Amino acid sequence: MERRQPRVAVLGAGSWGTTVASIVARSAPTVLWARSPEVAEEVDRRGRNNRYLGDIPLTDGLRATGSLTQAVQDADVLIMGVPSHGFRGVLEQVVPHVRPWIPVVSLVKGLEQGTDRRMTEIVAEVLPGHPAGVLAGPNIAKEVMAGYAAAATIAMPDQNLADRLADLFRTSRFRIYSTTDVVGAEIAGALKNVFAIAAGMADGAGAGYNTKAMVITRAVREMRRLGEALGGEPLTFSGLAGTGDLIVTCFSPLSRNRHVGEELGRGKTITEVLAGMKQVAEGVKAAPVIVKRAAESGVDMPIAREVDAVLWHGSTVQDAYRGLLKAAPGHELHGEGW
Repeated sequence: MERRQPRVAVLGAGSWGTTVASIVARSAPTVLWARSPEVAEEVDRRGRNNRYLGDIPLTDGLRATGSLTQAVQDADVLIMGVPSHGFRGVLEQVVPHVRPWIPVVSLVKGLEQGTDRRMTEIVAEVLPGHPAGVLAGPNIAKEVMAGYAAAATIAMPDQNLADRLADLFRTSRFRIYSTTDVVGAEIAGALKNVFAIAAGMADGAGAGYNTKAMVITRAVREMRRLGEALGGEPLTFSGLAGTGDLIVTCFSPLSRNRHVGEELGRGKTITEVLAGMKQVAEGVKAAPVIVKRAAESGVDMPIAREVDAVLWHGSTVQDAYRGLLKAAPGHELHGEGW
C-alpha cells in the first residue's frame, strides 16, 4: 500500500518561508500561514508573494491562509519560518490545534533574546514531545526560487526521521543532506549572521578583500569553538550549515545581515539601518545573546564581541577593526582568541 504524502503547514510568509512552502508543495499538500491577510490572499489567489519575492511564480496548489487554526489543524509536519522574536508567541497560539507528536522543523537562524534559547529548545518547552529540528544551509531565497542549484541540511534528533523529512524538501536542483546534530546546525545558523555583519562592515568601510577574507576565516574558528562548547559536532561547522552558509551570507548582495554591516561601515547608525529594511536581520538580535553565551562558556569571541559593541554599545566600525588588530596573534590553529 502506497504511503500518503504528509500534510504540511508552513508558518511565516517571508521570503524563505514562502520559498520553502513552494518547494514542499511540489510533493505534499501544503498550507502557508501569513500574518498579513493581503499576503495570504495574494499567495492563495495569484500564486505570488510580491512583497518578498517579486513576481516569481509559486508552485501550483500551494494554499495560503491568515488563520493559524486552519493552517495547522490537519498538519502532519509543522515548519516554522517565523522570526526569532515572534517564534514563541506564534507557537503558543497553535498549541490547542496541533496534532500530537508531529515533527516541527525550524527555518530560523537566530536565538531568542531574554532566554538565550535556540528555536528547538522553545519547541521543547511549548510543544513537549514533538521532535524538533532545523533546515539550514547556504540558501538565498530568490536564487532557490529561480532554480539555481543549492543544498541544505535537515537536522533532526532521529536519523530516520531526518531522512524521511529530507524527501519533502528535495528537488532536482535543491540537494538535501541529513544529520542528527540539531545543536550544531542551529548554533551555526545564528553565528553566521553575526559574522556576516562583520564582513559587511569591512565592505562598507572599504577595508578590502584581504581584510574580509581574514575576518571570515577567523570567524569560522570562533563559530566552531563556541559551537563545540555548546554541544555541537565539530564537522557541522565546516559543512553546509556552518561554513557554507557563512560564505553565502558574507558575500551575497541579497544578504540582509551583510547589508546591515555594510551600512554601518558607511557610517549609519543601527537605528537608521533597520528603519530602511523590510525584513529581519537575525544577526542584530543574536549578537548580544552570542556574546553572553560565549562568556558563560569561557570561549573568547573577539569578532562577535566587536560586532555587538558596534550594534548596541556605541562603538564604531573603525573602533571595532582597531580593537581586532591590536590583539596579538598566537598559533593559528591552537591559539586562543583572535
